[in-house]
Amino acid sequence: MTGPVVAVADSPFPSLDPAKEALSRVNAELKMAAEPTPEAILAVARDADAVLVTYAKITGEMIGEMGNCRSIGRFGIGVDNIDIAAATKAGIVVTYVPDYCFDEVSDHAMALLLDLARKVSFSNRLVQSGRWEMPAVTPLYRLRGRTLGLVGFGNIPRVLVPKAQAFGLKVVAYDPYVEAETARSLDVELLDLDALLATSDYVSVHAPLTPDTKNLIGADAFSKMKSTALLVNTARGPLVDTDALAVALDKGELAGAALDVVPVEPLPADSPLLGRDNVILTPHTGFYSVDALLDLQTKAAQDVARVLGGETPVYPVNPEVLQ
Repeated sequence: MTGPVVAVADSPFPSLDPAKEALSRVNAELKMAAEPTPEAILAVARDADAVLVTYAKITGEMIGEMGNCRSIGRFGIGVDNIDIAAATKAGIVVTYVPDYCFDEVSDHAMALLLDLARKVSFSNRLVQSGRWEMPAVTPLYRLRGRTLGLVGFGNIPRVLVPKAQAFGLKVVAYDPYVEAETARSLDVELLDLDALLATSDYVSVHAPLTPDTKNLIGADAFSKMKSTALLVNTARGPLVDTDALAVALDKGELAGAALDVVPVEPLPADSPLLGRDNVILTPHTGFYSVDALLDLQTKAAQDVARVLGGETPVYPVNPEVLQ
């Protein structure tokens, strides 16, 4: 008997074997889109029973053409690349994986902060080019006693807290949806965003991407930061206005930035952030480890298999569809 068809919109992964293994319980057949364009995705998804997606956009128009689709599973935490309203209207359960890569992203954020603060990448470039010059990397500041401000206080920044505190950093956070007692239990003080920007030596962005948070860290935010402050973003690219960031760096409104995510990926060749000694860029790798990848693929595919098997998924984004 032929099993359900699961279309894969895009995949940055070396192998989809963990997803295939999780879907084998419903005898699913995977069909990979030739490229992450609407036309190519629909070529395999139009008649599919479910869709798995990583970064590709799944628009309302595309959903309208997916007549058999019962589930859209996101290989990831955020779902801003999927039209949730359109999926809900069509009766499609959207699932995601909210509980993976906590250690990986928090480790990456801490690594970027340390690299910026100690100017490791910059120093390496100097030495590799034949320059052994300590004065070229000054000033450097001691971490202990300085303040790390977390913009957003969900699962990942909460895992970051003890790692930062181990270096002697005081941690403050901004999150209008978190109770002060929750923060206090981790020895973290909740502040409003303006106060956090004004007092933090390091600002690490961890907010979800919504219409309200797009460009949350922009020209106005940079004008309120310390001129010695450093910015880290391992969350969503559009949370930081990178054009405004380049201007702020030129004006000396902050001292440096490290970004694992940018509004347009891959980073355009003419980006004003390229070629700067005080900017570190990594290619959206903060989530990755061999262990996290196994968790991600397995959990995303397991939930799609649950929906296709008539069961309740563990991580529904729009649980009202299940009613």
